[in-house]
Amino acid sequence: MAICSYCGKGKQVGNVVQTRGRAKYLGGVGTKVTGITRRSFKPNLRRVRISTENGSHKTVLICAQCLRSGAVRRVVKAAPFKLSGAAK
Repeated sequence: MAICSYCGKGKQVGNVVQTRGRAKYLGGVGTKVTGITRRSFKPNLRRVRISTENGSHKTVLICAQCLRSGAVRRVVKAAPFKLSGAAK
């Protein structure tokens, strides 16, 4: 399923509205709606490894919004680079 494991964001449905004609401000008679069909908006999901509260790691589907906001904590693969004797 395409659902975020953290916030539960899933698929939403909407319309594709097809128009035709030249806009009035460009000198035309205005645009007309020529067709409306259903479509689905899917969440931007990423498969990431996260650290759980008890210290274990697991792979889950997380939406990009939760990832950017820092709602989950990713697994650190290697220790970050450190300078020895920080010279200024």
